[in-house]
This record gives sequence, structure tokens and C-alpha cells, in this order.
Amino acid sequence: MAILRFKALELVNQRHPITVESSKRRSETFGQNVFNLEAMRATMPGDYFKKLQAATKQGAAVERNVADAVASAMKTWAMAKGATHYTHWFQPLTGATAEKHDSFFDLNSDGRPIENFKGSALVQQEPDASSFPNGGIRNTFEARGYTAWDPTSPAFIIETVGAKTLCIPTIFVAYTGEALDYKAPLLKSLAVLEKAAVDVCQYFDKDVSRVNTTLGIEQEYFLVDKALHDARPDLVLTGRTLFGHSPAKGQQLDDHYFGSIPARVHGFMLEFEEEANLLGIPLRTRHNEVAPNQFECAPTFEDANLAVDHNQLLMDVMARVADRHNFKVLLHEKPFAGVNGSGKHNNWAMSTDTGVNLLAPGRRPKENLQFLAFLITTIKAVHTHADLLRASIASASNDHRLGANEAPPAIMSVFLGSMLDGVLDELERTAKLPLDKGDNIYLKLGIDKIPPILLDNTDRNRTSPFAFTGNKFELRAVGSSANCSSAMTVLNTIVADQLIDLKGSVDALIEQGKKKEVAIVEVLREYVISSKNIRFEGNGYSDEWKEEAASRGLNNIATTPQALDALVRNDAAELFARHGIFSHVELHARHEILLEEYQKKIQIESRVMGDLAVNHVIPTALAYQTKLIDNVRGLRDLGLDDEHSQTTLNMIKDISRYVSTIKTTVDEMTAARKQVNKLSDARELAVAYCEQVKPKFEPIRRAVDKLERMVADEDWPLVKYRELLFSR
Repeated sequence: MAILRFKALELVNQRHPITVESSKRRSETFGQNVFNLEAMRATMPGDYFKKLQAATKQGAAVERNVADAVASAMKTWAMAKGATHYTHWFQPLTGATAEKHDSFFDLNSDGRPIENFKGSALVQQEPDASSFPNGGIRNTFEARGYTAWDPTSPAFIIETVGAKTLCIPTIFVAYTGEALDYKAPLLKSLAVLEKAAVDVCQYFDKDVSRVNTTLGIEQEYFLVDKALHDARPDLVLTGRTLFGHSPAKGQQLDDHYFGSIPARVHGFMLEFEEEANLLGIPLRTRHNEVAPNQFECAPTFEDANLAVDHNQLLMDVMARVADRHNFKVLLHEKPFAGVNGSGKHNNWAMSTDTGVNLLAPGRRPKENLQFLAFLITTIKAVHTHADLLRASIASASNDHRLGANEAPPAIMSVFLGSMLDGVLDELERTAKLPLDKGDNIYLKLGIDKIPPILLDNTDRNRTSPFAFTGNKFELRAVGSSANCSSAMTVLNTIVADQLIDLKGSVDALIEQGKKKEVAIVEVLREYVISSKNIRFEGNGYSDEWKEEAASRGLNNIATTPQALDALVRNDAAELFARHGIFSHVELHARHEILLEEYQKKIQIESRVMGDLAVNHVIPTALAYQTKLIDNVRGLRDLGLDDEHSQTTLNMIKDISRYVSTIKTTVDEMTAARKQVNKLSDARELAVAYCEQVKPKFEPIRRAVDKLERMVADEDWPLVKYRELLFSR
């Protein structure tokens, strides 16, 4: 292993930046590999194009003849760009994307070769679904599953090793109709939120007929050299380093953050941005993040469904391009101990078809009342369903990050900023003022005090899981490797449910004879009062906040198995069923899948840790100890007394102690694993791995890291942190 480490370092020293050149402006090449509106308009008959657009906007099914026209145009366009195959591109509950390629090549009835792609192949395919996670929805021997075309997300062409494939975004469902993916529930939640939001918008503007949910996903990641990555079995198999002593220099000088981008990294960024640009992913930002070798990219805001698709695609593109630059992209939330982990901040908002951002203050009191309606309703939704939102971002890898110095805590809270927090306090205080005929309700209630530009009136709070940032909410707690659909499906659903409650309550007051504006304010005031405990303007990292949050009744659920309980509580089941997002079967299936994923990841980490510790670290430590023993013998042979060898003897004893700790704890961990594997209930098994197996990790790691500091550098088998984090 030590030989492998030094060969990897030798390779790193021979690397040179790869020059990436582009002869065109990004605006000229944007979306060239996407079957977008321009491509459709150029290849489809006008009447079919209009029918497709109408069906897409109305959320209606696409007629068969329209699907045939789309398939024909799509094939012509794709083949003109060199594509030979097509695939239904979907997002199963593995967290990755999936695809099964089929060729355009076919034989006609006469046996002659042709290129063929019909509407039926576009609309639906039947991939083997037997090996995807399904949570008991189907038996392993029942292989049938269906992918169905999502016309709201455009098809695109991916090139891999010179081969081009037409990728068609789809949902993925079981033979019996249950969703087996992330996209189907997201689409349902977006539709429910749109209807609820439009109904509330009608109080303020009768011209609003559609509300679009927008999303901007910031992607954080680490880059390490491919050779160094491949020399670390734990990185290869788990995505994170299970061992590694912190280097003398980490991120404490803050000199990497927003610093000059290293040359090799810059070349990688340029190439993946070029490829993303061709795929219609509107990347705008790139920079160094806080930790060494950590970086971030961010796009322009898009429709939420498309934004999620683009983020999933972006992760695939980054991995492929990184390989060409001899890098590995690490998307694990905490690949290195002692430095910042990575998140995926979800910037979420709603906008109308009349061009109004519903989470942006307006210039007139009436616009600000609408803004407050959507802002306060969102806060109320998060307060009511805080545990459900926490569950939506829970995973084994994100558990390492939540609550650490670079990530929001596991306690769900909302940050508004002092200006807006004061506005809500004012609304709470003044809403009971008597209103006489002729009074200006907006002036009376202080609603006109909201400044037209709120963006610069509040600081950002990086310790808040759910922060208002001027014209959007930023859900910061989503992990860097996650599919954002999970969190967005929950957020869309709970806000939609609260908007429906708002409208019902307001309508009831109007029927009692109250003026519309007065009714809205009364309900909003009730929301402000009842959700006040979720609002927090301070330091979410502090111990004081943990104590205060507990006194407020806010939960601090630190681990995934317990966090996931919120998914299957009666209130959650009723919520999702009420809006048609998840059936009882689908919800419990997802709960089981997430529990199994957690347990398996901890199990894999445990096995890798045991293998590295016993088969690599301990032999290295004992070999070095033997060298020390020979040194002591040599001193004594020279007639030197024990005083001269005492330091070495102490090192020998320390090595024995650490080796004993490692071996004993690994044996205990293995025994615990064997014992808990007898459990059949998914939750009991996940909890047992969390409480009985995972606690063994830290003492093993501590002892290994101590040995790393003692054993000669030339003998140590694992690539060290200073090499992983600072070799560029």
C-alpha cells in the first residue's frame, strides 16, 4: 500500500493542466444538445408544435398523433447530431440516474434495415425494474416497471467515448402504478402547489392563471487527483475518508475561500461548464469554497422540475469530465474530517405568469400584503411540518455534516433578518387595532413599512437551515450528494397545504362579512403568533440555541433512522394522501428504502474500516514497531543504558496500545454487526447500526490517526490528508 501511495504521488507531480478552448460565446452554444423549443419549432409541423405546447402548459396528456410527430422530429434532430441510440433517462430511488439504451436501428417487415422511433417508444418503455429499491412494493421476480415521458423537461444528447445518445427524461413507476422514482412525486407536488398558489393570488390579481415554482441549486464538491483517490480504498468504496489525521494546515487561514482557482481545476471547470452549456444547464458561478480543494458552482434559477433534472445531469457531467482531467469529484457531504463538508443549497421561490415573484416585496401596500401572505404561510408550513422537512434531507452521509461548523444544525428554524422579523412583530402587535370606515388598512397595520428593496436590509445567516434571502428561501440543509426532489416534494406539499388552509380560513371570514384585506390580515396574524417559535435570528451553532430550541418545543433529531420516523406518522400520511403525492403503500415503501440505504451504507463503511485497520494499518504499525525494537536492542548491544532507549520504549508501548485498541474495537464492531444482522425489521436494523455499530468508528479512527503520526512517513500505507487536500 505504501508503494501505491508514493506511485500515486509521483503521478500527481507529473500532471499538467489540460487546455480547454472555446471558439464561441456561451450564448451562441447554449442548449445546442437540447431538443428545446427552437429545435421543436424547426423540426415539427406547426399545428403539432402548438398542440404539444398547449398540452404541456395545461398539464394534459399528449395525444398519440402528437407523440408520433414529436418522436419523428426528435429522431431527425438527434440523428443529425450523430446520435445512434435513445434512452429513457430516469431517477430511481438509488439516488443516481438510470438509463437503458436502445438503437434507432430496426428491420422493417421486409427485413430491410431502417432507423425507427415511434411515439409509443417515446411515451413509454419497460426497463427491468427487479433490482431497483422498491420497499416491498413488488417482488424481485416481478421484473416489470414502466418509464413514461415527461414532456415538461426537454430531451438532450449525451456523448460518451464518442457515442451519442438521445436521453428522454421520464418518470419511473411499478407495474401496479406506484412511483419508484423521485420525479413523479415532485411533479405531483408542483401541480398541487401551483393550484393552491393561484387560488390565493386571485385575492390580489385576477389575471394570474399560473404559478411557477423556481429553484436555483448551488452545488458544492471536492476535487482530488484520480491516482490519490484510487489509492484510498475508503474513498473508492464509501466516498469518504474513514481515517486520516488532520494536516498542520487545513482551512484555518481562510486562504482558499474565493482564492485564485488552481490551473488544473480551472481547466476542469471550463470543460464541464462548456458541456453543461451545450446541455442547457445555465451555470453562472464558480469559485473556491472554504476547505482546501473544495469548490462550488451555481446556475441561474429555473423551473423546479428542470432545475432538479439539470442538477442530476450536472453531477454526471462533472464526474465524466473530471476523469478526463485525472480528477475525482467527491460529492459526499463529509469526505474529510476537520474541514468543511459540502451541501447543496436550494434557493426556492414562486412566480406568477404575470411576472411577479411572490416572495419579493412590492412597491405598493397591496403587493406587500400578497408578499406577506406567501411569506408567512411558508413560515407556518415549516413550523407545522418541521420534522417532515428534517426527514426530507436525512441520510447517512448528511448526518456527518448537519450541525457541524459549515452546515446548519439538525434543528429546523427560519431566519428572516431583523428588518422583516420586525415587520412580523409589528403585524402581530397592530392587527387588533380597531378599523373605522375610511381607514387605510395598510397604513393602519404598518404594511406600508416594508421597503420596496428588502434584499440589502438583512444579512445572510449561514447557520439557519431555512433562511429568507431577500426574494427567496434558501434551504441550506440539503446534502451535496442528494437528489433535491425529496426536499422539494416535501416543501412544495407543506406550503400548498398551508395555502389551502389560508384560503379556507379567509373565505370563511369573508362570508361572515369581513373585508377581504381584514380577513387576510387576521389569518396571517394567527399564523405569525402560532409559528413564532420557528423564527430564530441568532447563531444556530451555539449550545445556547440547542437549549432554547428545546424550550420552544423544536426537535433536534441528530440521526437519520429517528428523523425518518416523521415520514410515516399519521399526520404525514394523511397530508401526502390528501394531495395525491404518496399513497400509504408508496410512503411506507420509501421509508423502508431510506432505512435500508442508511443501514447498508453504515455496514459498508464498517466493513471497509475493519479491512483497512486489520489488513493494512496494524501490519504497518507492527512492522514499524519491530524496527523500533531492533533499535532498542542495538542501543543495548552498544552498552547504552535504558535511559537512552526510554523514548523508543515508550513509542513501542504506545503502538502496542493503539494496535490493541484497534483490534479489540474492530472485533467488537464485527460482533455487533453479526448480532444486529439477525434483526428483520428495517427500522430496528437501521437504529441498531446507528447505535451499536457506528459508535465503534470513532475509537478505531482515533487510534489509527495516532499511529499515522507515529509511523515513519515512508511506511504509512494510506494517502494522507495533506496530499489529498493540497496536491493539485
